Amino acid sequence: MALSKRINPDRIIQESRDKHPTHKLTSIHGEAQVSYAYGERYATMPIPKYHLASKGVGADAAYRLIHDDLALDGSPLLNLASFVHTWMPPQAQQLVEENISKNLIDSDEYPATQVIHTRCVSILADLWHAPSAKSAIGTATTGSSEAIQLGGLAMKRIWQQKRKAEGKSIHEPGPNIVMGANAQVALEKFARYFECECRLVPVTVESKYRLDPKKAMEYVDENTIGVYVILGSTYTGHYEPVKEMSDLLDEYEAKTGHFVPIHVDAASGGFIAPFVTPKLDWDFKLPRVVSINTSGHKFGLSYVGVGWVIWRDKQHLPKDLIFELHYLGSVEYSFSLNFSRPAAPIIAQYFNFIHLGHEGYRSVGLSDLQNARLLSRALEKTGYYTVISDIHRAVGAQDPEGIDDADIEAYEPGLPVVAFRFSDKFKEKYPEVQQKWIQTLLRAKGWIVPNYELPPTLEKIEILRVVIRENVTEVLIDQLITDILEITEQLKNDTSSLHGLNMLGQAQRPRKHEHPDSKFKDGAGRKSSGTYARPC
Repeated sequence: MALSKRINPDRIIQESRDKHPTHKLTSIHGEAQVSYAYGERYATMPIPKYHLASKGVGADAAYRLIHDDLALDGSPLLNLASFVHTWMPPQAQQLVEENISKNLIDSDEYPATQVIHTRCVSILADLWHAPSAKSAIGTATTGSSEAIQLGGLAMKRIWQQKRKAEGKSIHEPGPNIVMGANAQVALEKFARYFECECRLVPVTVESKYRLDPKKAMEYVDENTIGVYVILGSTYTGHYEPVKEMSDLLDEYEAKTGHFVPIHVDAASGGFIAPFVTPKLDWDFKLPRVVSINTSGHKFGLSYVGVGWVIWRDKQHLPKDLIFELHYLGSVEYSFSLNFSRPAAPIIAQYFNFIHLGHEGYRSVGLSDLQNARLLSRALEKTGYYTVISDIHRAVGAQDPEGIDDADIEAYEPGLPVVAFRFSDKFKEKYPEVQQKWIQTLLRAKGWIVPNYELPPTLEKIEILRVVIRENVTEVLIDQLITDILEITEQLKNDTSSLHGLNMLGQAQRPRKHEHPDSKFKDGAGRKSSGTYARPC
């Protein structure tokens, strides 16, 4: 009998169950049947996966079953692929638990929560040098993805209003938005979902794997609603040059009369740059920057579920995008893609503002970058790896060697992210060693470190990336370096059992992982543009 190409585990499990169980639960002394202590009836009966059971189980049993299922997840502490923060002090956790049932949108019922929300907006506006923290306008979001959509919508609506005032069509040829091909999927989502042509600017090694402002100007015209500039590329952690982009758009406006605004996607950098490199020009100090977003649940050090978007003033958020609501008990105003949203993450954010202050955020940022530099230098000293992020190098240096300087301003500004790949010498000497196995074998040790391709024109280059968060301490970095070296040396050693894995990579390039429960099949999604927006 030929082996099946794909075995259905659900079918196999069902066929393998006892058809005639040899034991049955019995009652004791005529009393009601005793439930199994650990998981009640689901210890011996199948759990329905895709429909509701006719009768539920006790809360303790339900907790235990789900708790055990979730034990299969990776450790958030060792998830070095994610920018999302995974730890808060117990006092912050207590605040979250106390306010977990509050709905932020209901400001009449929870006025104190709304006041905290407003304070957070003002604090961020002041931190990012808005002309007036009192006149700046903004809102909490569920994350940077929603915030980016809102920033894009405001720029699109302003462009439409201007075109209509000039008697020009808003449909032919229609609006476009410019961004680097290294854009995170949320930026391209705006263009796709809100019918705006997405103009992706190719990135190069010379542009440091990020937006090249001079090249971007080739994509700008009178129908450009704005330019997305990223303060902290998801691929490599590089900051894109906001000031240079702004200066070139100033020159363009002087020549053509067309005003093209900038929205800064500071999802990660918005809580790093103001504290660590305050001299860097990227925020509302530049008049062309009309809006900025950030993620409170990344380097804002809050639990997941909070992002922010701030406009420099009210004139850059069209009034017709704001909804006035009367049915919750008071007059309220809403500009968001979501309506109801948890208030607890906003309260957690405010806790950080009070607890850490400017000095605390700076201390955490400096510590993160110090650990990232440690990892960067160690990887390069092995000779096995080339680090393509630049936070351990001197500002503007062409020399690939890192520096050791007490002044943080001497280093190239960027996120505490280490992006690296096999060095050319290593690949030449060990061409059979596949970099993808580093990811797989680190996962076997508990580490989650992604290996992926760079954007179009550089897609043949694969990189590994480590995000250094607050709780990724020097002790963990030491162990990570040790594990990376051990795995690399076993892969290159032809007497090691792990060396045989390299032959698997030579036989066939594996397909990207598809989750077996996905309802989407190959080709169901739109063709990839080369950014993170991969087809389903």
